[in-house]
Amino acid sequence: MLETSARLLRLLSLLQAHREWSGPDLAERLGVSPRTVRRDVDRLRELGYPVNATPGTGGGYQLGAGAELPPLLLDDDEAVAVAVGLRTAAGQGVEGIGETSVRALAKLEQVLPARLRRRVSALNAFTVPVLRGPGHAAVDPALLTELAHLCRDAEQLRFEYRAHDGATSRRTVEPHRLVCAERRWYLVAWDVERADWRTFRVDRITPKPPHGPRFTPRTPPAEDLAAYVSQGVSTRVYAAHATVRLLVPLAEAADRLSPFAGTLEPDGPGACLLRTGAGSLDVMVIHVMMLGVPFEVVEPAELVDVIRTARDRLDAALARAAGSAPRTPDGAGRTPGTRSGSAAAW
Repeated sequence: MLETSARLLRLLSLLQAHREWSGPDLAERLGVSPRTVRRDVDRLRELGYPVNATPGTGGGYQLGAGAELPPLLLDDDEAVAVAVGLRTAAGQGVEGIGETSVRALAKLEQVLPARLRRRVSALNAFTVPVLRGPGHAAVDPALLTELAHLCRDAEQLRFEYRAHDGATSRRTVEPHRLVCAERRWYLVAWDVERADWRTFRVDRITPKPPHGPRFTPRTPPAEDLAAYVSQGVSTRVYAAHATVRLLVPLAEAADRLSPFAGTLEPDGPGACLLRTGAGSLDVMVIHVMMLGVPFEVVEPAELVDVIRTARDRLDAALARAAGSAPRTPDGAGRTPGTRSGSAAAW
């Protein structure tokens, strides 16, 4: 009996995680025969779970929305409270639970009866959320759940995308995963026209249905998609790239730096390498200085010259503030006492 109950819960979980399953696929996942799957589906129906079946070679099983919430789950008030809470967490990008909230919300909304959907929509429509900090655009939870469904069901997504400069373009992609980082949502997807993986900010996506057709999911561009997105938004998208050696242990650097400051890797017991990007080398100097840790430049060599120029400007400003003459570089263009070569420490 216990084994049967555990299998029923596993079957229910599979039905909630995917739009449609064939009988043989469910049988393979559960390690039972197709006949046992049919009996288990009948048991779920007896318990009140609306499992629809489509006959034929292209048919399968699908969990539908019932007239009542299925037993053993939530009562009406609890379901509404959970849905509203998940929408709030998903829309506000609460650290650590954002992606889980979207997955749970997608499952819950799939089986919510119409009367409860209306209650959830009313609560969301007439509730004003706390404003987010500057630079963090709000994301409609309905858009997140729509994208989550498309990722789950492997359906192509058509949308209009607004770039950082305001330019818009039409895209058709194979959505793979949603990633939440630094209170922003990103969609990792295969761009059909560009034949390459791309990362899109969700708050800049405007869906243009109809979506589809379905596709066969590809191997993702990286095993760790969070690190992949972090590297993309901190390095790949910028015109200028640099590698600097931070003179602090890796654990300390990781604790102090945002994932969007760049990617870190160990470089001995007391140091680590930071690979990062910026709009220009001038901006790079400010970016690295704001990290608040001692460092030295590994590459590019041109960054050393930009740092020297910034240092001389700062020296001149300090000298003027103190009413004394600023230091001037020597004939070689270096102030005495600075390091030469491809690496410079500050």
